[in-house]
Amino acid sequence: MAPAGTGPDVADRVLGGRLGRIAGSMLGKPVERGDYWTRDRIDRCLRRADALPLTDYLPEPPPGREDGEGGTDGFELRPEWRQCVRGRIHGSCRDDDVDYAILGLALLETHGFDFSTEQVGELWLLRLPFLQTFTAERAAYRDLTAGLRPPLTATYDNPYQEWIGALIRADIYGWTCPDAPHRAPYLARRDAVLSHTGNGVYGAMFAAALISAAFTAPTARDALDTALTVVPASSRLARTVRRVVSLHEAGTAWEDTGTVGGETAGLGWIHTVPNIAVLTAGLLYGDGDFTRTFTLTVRGGLDSDSNGATAGSVAGAYCAARRRSRAGGRTRWRTPYGARCSASTGCGSVNRRSGPCGWDTRGCDDTPTAPDRRPPLVTLRG
Repeated sequence: MAPAGTGPDVADRVLGGRLGRIAGSMLGKPVERGDYWTRDRIDRCLRRADALPLTDYLPEPPPGREDGEGGTDGFELRPEWRQCVRGRIHGSCRDDDVDYAILGLALLETHGFDFSTEQVGELWLLRLPFLQTFTAERAAYRDLTAGLRPPLTATYDNPYQEWIGALIRADIYGWTCPDAPHRAPYLARRDAVLSHTGNGVYGAMFAAALISAAFTAPTARDALDTALTVVPASSRLARTVRRVVSLHEAGTAWEDTGTVGGETAGLGWIHTVPNIAVLTAGLLYGDGDFTRTFTLTVRGGLDSDSNGATAGSVAGAYCAARRRSRAGGRTRWRTPYGARCSASTGCGSVNRRSGPCGWDTRGCDDTPTAPDRRPPLVTLRG
């Protein structure tokens, strides 16, 4: 088999990952508030709307039943729901889950694979509005403006350093290092340490390796097993992934995997570890089906748009690589927003330049010592 970086369908795989990230983010955005939108509440809302099993974007609230707070009958959706539900989507919403994929492309265009953590911070200050950052990223941004340098920016007055922010920045490194799951996390780590430590960094490394592995892995389980090799086996993140895998192996129903959330109680709904549990369950029980993978992940709750985006990125790379009918209707998810993507990073038109990731990775090896260069862009259609 030819390496993923040289095969004729690498562009389709990367495109699948990009489309999956946007679709997953859009699907999860209306219910992004894990302390309120538990998996039970999400399913009760979907059941009332006759939308289970979930196979499309969330339905629009029934006419005449709005509660005045952006929800219906006690189900309070986020204000952005009007741009994210069936029949109302005309391009993707701006969201940090998409911003960082575009910003990462600009980073690699500017500095190549040998970028430094300091250069990540410089690009944030140049391209990323402060009020479009959150939690650990906002703390690091504030520290940068005060003259602090990494890794101090990840620890000074930053109680969010193990939250999910670094993980959602990792996709670009998986897309640009297809089938190189030990190179991708090396890049993701260099980005992550600007704002995160510990499991926050491990989450970014895990996600980058997972997406990279998805280009050629026979199954989602194989991709997960590969991703586990890049994080410490004794870390809480690795233990949580293994716990979900064991439930799947034991034949536990997806609905009962929520018990892992109880085992991570006290970490909060934006912490990396409980969200990794939701993501892992979505991938395993999605069983290679594009739609089922990220709809289950979103139904898992917590940081639903971030989890949906990462699951969509993995499933998009995996399903596009095989071009199977099992892909679960990727066109259906893409049609409402087409090629229109909103972002706040000030990086221009991504589609016009190359798509969100159009790197030609030929010549890249699987080690952290690849030559310093800026790989040429290739144009992605669609």
